[in-house]
Amino acid sequence: MSKTQKIEVLNREIAIQTRNKADYICLTDISRYKNSERTDDLIRNWLRNRNTLEFLGIWEQLNNPDFKPVEFDGFRKLAGLNSFTLTPKQWIEKTGAIGIHSKAGRYGGTYAHKDVAFEFASWISVEFKLYLIKEFQRLKESEQKQLGWDIKRNLAKINYRIHTDAIKQNLIPPELTPQQINHVYANEADVLNMALFGKTAKQWRQSNRGKKGNIRDYANVSQLICLSNLENLNALFINEDLSQKERLIKLNIIAIGQMKLLTDDYGVKKLEGRT
Repeated sequence: MSKTQKIEVLNREIAIQTRNKADYICLTDISRYKNSERTDDLIRNWLRNRNTLEFLGIWEQLNNPDFKPVEFDGFRKLAGLNSFTLTPKQWIEKTGAIGIHSKAGRYGGTYAHKDVAFEFASWISVEFKLYLIKEFQRLKESEQKQLGWDIKRNLAKINYRIHTDAIKQNLIPPELTPQQINHVYANEADVLNMALFGKTAKQWRQSNRGKKGNIRDYANVSQLICLSNLENLNALFINEDLSQKERLIKLNIIAIGQMKLLTDDYGVKKLEGRT
Protein backbone atom coordinates (compact mmCIF):
# COMPACT_ATOMS: atom_id res chain seq x y z
CA MET A 1 0.00 0.00 0.00
CA SER A 2 1.38 3.42 -0.97
CA LYS A 3 2.24 5.93 1.74
CA THR A 4 0.64 9.38 1.40
CA GLN A 5 2.00 12.65 2.75
CA LYS A 6 0.83 16.21 2.21
CA ILE A 7 2.56 19.54 1.72
CA GLU A 8 1.10 23.02 1.42
CA VAL A 9 1.94 25.08 -1.66
CA LEU A 10 0.51 28.58 -2.03
CA ASN A 11 -2.36 27.69 0.31
CA ARG A 12 -3.10 24.49 -1.65
CA GLU A 13 -2.74 21.04 -0.13
CA ILE A 14 -0.74 18.71 -2.38
CA ALA A 15 -0.66 14.95 -1.75
CA ILE A 16 2.50 12.91 -2.30
CA GLN A 17 2.56 9.12 -2.49
CA THR A 18 5.50 6.74 -2.28
CA ARG A 19 5.20 4.00 -4.88
CA ASN A 20 7.99 1.47 -5.48
CA LYS A 21 10.36 3.71 -3.49
CA ALA A 22 9.64 6.71 -5.77
CA ASP A 23 7.71 9.90 -5.02
CA TYR A 24 4.48 10.54 -6.95
CA ILE A 25 2.83 13.95 -6.67
CA CYS A 26 -0.92 14.45 -7.17
CA LEU A 27 -1.62 16.17 -10.49
CA THR A 28 -5.26 16.54 -9.49
CA ASP A 29 -4.24 18.68 -6.51
CA ILE A 30 -1.90 20.76 -8.66
CA SER A 31 -4.73 21.33 -11.17
CA ARG A 32 -6.90 22.84 -8.46
CA TYR A 33 -4.55 25.82 -8.31
CA LYS A 34 -5.76 26.82 -11.77
CA ASN A 35 -9.33 25.49 -11.80
CA SER A 36 -10.73 23.41 -8.94
CA GLU A 37 -13.77 22.31 -10.96
CA ARG A 38 -12.04 21.15 -14.17
CA THR A 39 -9.05 19.19 -12.90
CA ASP A 40 -9.61 16.20 -15.21
CA ASP A 41 -9.97 18.44 -18.26
CA LEU A 42 -6.74 20.25 -17.44
CA ILE A 43 -4.80 16.99 -17.15
CA ARG A 44 -6.25 15.70 -20.46
CA ASN A 45 -5.42 18.96 -22.25
CA TRP A 46 -1.86 18.76 -20.96
CA LEU A 47 -1.53 15.13 -22.08
CA ARG A 48 -2.67 15.84 -25.65
CA ASN A 49 0.05 18.48 -26.06
CA ARG A 50 2.86 17.41 -28.42
CA ASN A 51 5.61 18.72 -26.13
CA THR A 52 4.11 16.83 -23.22
CA LEU A 53 4.04 13.56 -25.16
CA GLU A 54 7.65 14.03 -26.27
CA PHE A 55 8.70 14.60 -22.65
CA LEU A 56 6.71 11.62 -21.33
CA GLY A 57 8.01 9.35 -24.07
CA ILE A 58 11.65 10.17 -23.35
CA TRP A 59 11.11 9.83 -19.58
CA GLU A 60 9.51 6.40 -19.99
CA GLN A 61 12.27 5.19 -22.32
CA LEU A 62 14.85 6.21 -19.71
CA ASN A 63 13.06 4.75 -16.69
CA ASN A 64 10.72 2.00 -17.92
CA PRO A 65 12.10 -1.10 -19.69
CA ASP A 66 8.53 -2.27 -20.40
CA PHE A 67 7.45 0.92 -22.15
CA LYS A 68 5.81 0.28 -25.55
CA PRO A 69 7.43 2.59 -28.14
CA VAL A 70 5.18 1.52 -31.03
CA GLU A 71 2.02 2.54 -29.18
CA PHE A 72 3.75 5.73 -28.11
CA ASP A 73 4.54 6.62 -31.73
CA GLY A 74 0.85 6.25 -32.53
CA PHE A 75 -0.07 8.87 -29.95
CA ARG A 76 2.78 11.15 -31.03
CA LYS A 77 1.55 11.21 -34.63
CA LEU A 78 -1.91 12.28 -33.49
CA ALA A 79 -0.67 14.97 -31.10
CA GLY A 80 -1.61 18.47 -32.22
CA LEU A 81 -4.76 17.46 -34.10
CA ASN A 82 -7.93 19.15 -32.90
CA SER A 83 -9.69 15.79 -32.68
CA PHE A 84 -6.97 14.16 -30.57
CA THR A 85 -7.81 13.41 -26.95
CA LEU A 86 -5.90 11.41 -24.36
CA THR A 87 -6.73 10.42 -20.80
CA PRO A 88 -4.26 9.21 -18.16
CA LYS A 89 -5.94 5.80 -18.20
CA GLN A 90 -5.52 5.47 -22.00
CA TRP A 91 -1.89 6.54 -21.81
CA ILE A 92 -1.10 4.01 -19.07
CA GLU A 93 -2.99 1.07 -20.58
CA LYS A 94 -1.75 1.52 -24.16
CA THR A 95 1.92 2.25 -23.49
CA GLY A 96 2.56 0.51 -20.17
CA ALA A 97 3.68 3.85 -18.71
CA ILE A 98 4.79 4.04 -15.08
CA GLY A 99 5.37 7.79 -14.82
CA ILE A 100 1.66 8.45 -14.27
CA HIS A 101 -0.75 6.60 -12.00
CA SER A 102 -4.50 7.16 -12.00
CA LYS A 103 -7.14 5.85 -9.63
CA ALA A 104 -10.87 6.53 -9.72
CA GLY A 105 -13.08 7.07 -6.70
CA ARG A 106 -13.42 9.37 -3.74
CA TYR A 107 -9.84 8.90 -2.56
CA GLY A 108 -8.41 8.55 -6.04
CA GLY A 109 -6.79 11.02 -8.38
CA THR A 110 -4.02 11.23 -10.93
CA TYR A 111 -0.48 11.04 -9.58
CA ALA A 112 2.80 11.41 -11.47
CA HIS A 113 6.44 10.77 -10.71
CA LYS A 114 8.01 13.93 -9.34
CA ASP A 115 9.90 14.53 -12.61
CA VAL A 116 6.63 14.47 -14.52
CA ALA A 117 4.69 16.36 -11.85
CA PHE A 118 7.16 19.26 -11.91
CA GLU A 119 6.73 19.45 -15.70
CA PHE A 120 2.94 19.53 -15.30
CA ALA A 121 3.21 22.20 -12.59
CA SER A 122 5.27 24.34 -14.96
CA TRP A 123 2.44 24.10 -17.53
CA ILE A 124 -0.08 25.14 -14.87
CA SER A 125 2.01 27.99 -13.43
CA VAL A 126 5.76 28.64 -13.35
CA GLU A 127 5.36 30.34 -9.96
CA PHE A 128 3.48 27.37 -8.56
CA LYS A 129 6.13 24.98 -9.86
CA LEU A 130 8.92 26.85 -8.06
CA TYR A 131 7.03 26.87 -4.77
CA LEU A 132 6.15 23.19 -5.25
CA ILE A 133 9.82 22.28 -5.70
CA LYS A 134 10.75 24.32 -2.64
CA GLU A 135 8.17 22.64 -0.39
CA PHE A 136 8.97 19.19 -1.80
CA GLN A 137 12.67 19.70 -1.04
CA ARG A 138 11.79 20.87 2.46
CA LEU A 139 9.83 17.63 3.00
CA LYS A 140 12.72 15.48 1.75
CA GLU A 141 15.24 17.30 3.96
CA SER A 142 12.98 16.78 6.96
CA GLU A 143 12.67 13.07 6.15
CA GLN A 144 16.44 12.74 5.81
CA LYS A 145 17.05 14.36 9.18
CA GLN A 146 14.42 12.13 10.80
CA LEU A 147 15.94 9.05 9.18
CA GLY A 148 19.38 9.98 10.48
CA TRP A 149 17.98 10.55 13.96
CA ASP A 150 16.09 7.23 13.96
CA ILE A 151 19.23 5.38 12.90
CA LYS A 152 21.23 7.01 15.68
CA ARG A 153 18.60 6.30 18.33
CA ASN A 154 18.20 2.67 17.22
CA LEU A 155 21.96 2.20 17.22
CA ALA A 156 22.13 3.50 20.76
CA LYS A 157 19.27 1.17 21.81
CA ILE A 158 20.96 -1.90 20.30
CA ASN A 159 24.27 -1.11 21.96
CA TYR A 160 22.50 -0.42 25.26
CA ARG A 161 21.09 -3.98 25.10
CA ILE A 162 24.64 -5.34 24.63
CA HIS A 163 25.79 -3.17 27.49
CA THR A 164 23.05 -4.24 29.94
CA ASP A 165 23.50 -7.92 29.04
CA ALA A 166 27.18 -7.68 29.96
CA ILE A 167 26.27 -6.12 33.32
CA LYS A 168 23.80 -8.93 34.06
CA GLN A 169 26.41 -11.58 33.32
CA ASN A 170 29.31 -10.00 35.19
CA LEU A 171 28.14 -7.50 37.83
CA ILE A 172 24.76 -8.66 39.09
CA PRO A 173 24.89 -11.46 41.65
CA PRO A 174 21.97 -13.93 41.80
CA GLU A 175 18.78 -13.07 43.65
CA LEU A 176 19.23 -9.30 43.71
CA THR A 177 16.15 -7.23 44.48
CA PRO A 178 14.74 -4.99 41.71
CA GLN A 179 16.03 -1.96 43.62
CA GLN A 180 19.55 -3.38 43.68
CA ILE A 181 19.40 -4.18 39.96
CA ASN A 182 18.29 -0.65 39.13
CA HIS A 183 21.06 0.74 41.29
CA VAL A 184 23.70 -1.18 39.34
CA TYR A 185 22.29 0.01 36.01
CA ALA A 186 22.22 3.60 37.16
CA ASN A 187 25.85 3.45 38.23
CA GLU A 188 26.91 1.95 34.91
CA ALA A 189 24.91 4.51 32.95
CA ASP A 190 26.68 7.23 34.90
CA VAL A 191 30.07 5.70 34.09
CA LEU A 192 29.29 6.47 30.44
CA ASN A 193 27.77 9.85 31.29
CA MET A 194 30.86 10.88 33.22
CA ALA A 195 33.22 9.62 30.50
CA LEU A 196 31.40 11.50 27.74
CA PHE A 197 29.54 14.40 29.36
CA GLY A 198 31.58 14.96 32.52
CA LYS A 199 28.51 14.73 34.77
CA THR A 200 26.01 12.19 36.05
CA ALA A 201 22.35 12.10 35.02
CA LYS A 202 21.37 13.54 38.41
CA GLN A 203 23.85 16.42 38.09
CA TRP A 204 22.49 17.21 34.63
CA ARG A 205 18.89 17.25 35.89
CA GLN A 206 19.82 19.54 38.76
CA SER A 207 21.42 22.06 36.40
CA ASN A 208 18.67 21.76 33.75
CA ARG A 209 15.46 21.78 35.81
CA GLY A 210 13.39 23.37 33.04
CA LYS A 211 14.20 20.69 30.46
CA LYS A 212 12.31 17.47 29.86
CA GLY A 213 13.94 14.11 29.20
CA ASN A 214 17.50 13.21 30.13
CA ILE A 215 21.05 14.17 29.26
CA ARG A 216 21.20 11.79 26.28
CA ASP A 217 18.09 13.28 24.67
CA TYR A 218 20.06 16.51 24.21
CA ALA A 219 23.18 14.88 22.78
CA ASN A 220 24.29 15.85 19.28
CA VAL A 221 25.14 13.46 16.44
CA SER A 222 28.83 13.22 17.38
CA GLN A 223 27.99 12.48 21.02
CA LEU A 224 25.44 9.80 20.09
CA ILE A 225 27.93 8.04 17.82
CA CYS A 226 30.59 8.22 20.53
CA LEU A 227 28.10 6.98 23.14
CA SER A 228 27.31 3.92 21.01
CA ASN A 229 31.02 3.13 20.77
CA LEU A 230 31.56 3.63 24.51
CA GLU A 231 28.70 1.27 25.36
CA ASN A 232 30.30 -1.50 23.31
CA LEU A 233 33.73 -0.84 24.82
CA ASN A 234 32.34 -0.74 28.35
CA ALA A 235 30.70 -4.12 27.80
CA LEU A 236 34.08 -5.46 26.66
CA PHE A 237 35.87 -3.97 29.68
CA ILE A 238 33.25 -5.49 32.01
CA ASN A 239 33.89 -8.91 30.48
CA GLU A 240 37.60 -8.34 31.13
CA ASP A 241 36.81 -7.77 34.85
CA LEU A 242 38.16 -4.21 34.92
CA SER A 243 37.08 -2.19 37.92
CA GLN A 244 34.68 0.71 37.48
CA LYS A 245 37.48 3.20 38.14
CA GLU A 246 39.72 1.61 35.50
CA ARG A 247 36.89 1.57 32.98
CA LEU A 248 36.01 5.20 33.61
CA ILE A 249 39.59 6.32 33.03
CA LYS A 250 39.86 4.33 29.79
CA LEU A 251 36.44 5.42 28.51
CA ASN A 252 37.14 9.09 29.22
CA ILE A 253 40.41 8.97 27.26
CA ILE A 254 38.66 7.21 24.37
CA ALA A 255 35.75 9.67 24.44
CA ILE A 256 38.10 12.66 24.23
CA GLY A 257 39.92 11.13 21.26
CA GLN A 258 36.75 10.10 19.41
CA MET A 259 35.00 13.44 19.93
CA LYS A 260 38.02 15.26 18.48
CA LEU A 261 37.77 13.09 15.35
CA LEU A 262 33.96 13.12 15.07
CA THR A 263 33.60 16.88 15.38
CA ASP A 264 35.92 17.25 12.38
CA ASP A 265 34.27 14.50 10.30
CA TYR A 266 32.49 15.86 7.19
CA GLY A 267 29.84 13.13 7.15
CA VAL A 268 28.90 13.81 10.77
CA LYS A 269 28.81 17.56 10.14
CA LYS A 270 26.41 16.94 7.24
CA LEU A 271 24.08 14.89 9.46
CA GLU A 272 24.12 17.68 12.04
CA GLY A 273 23.42 20.29 9.39
CA ARG A 274 26.71 22.12 9.95
CA THR A 275 27.77 22.17 6.27
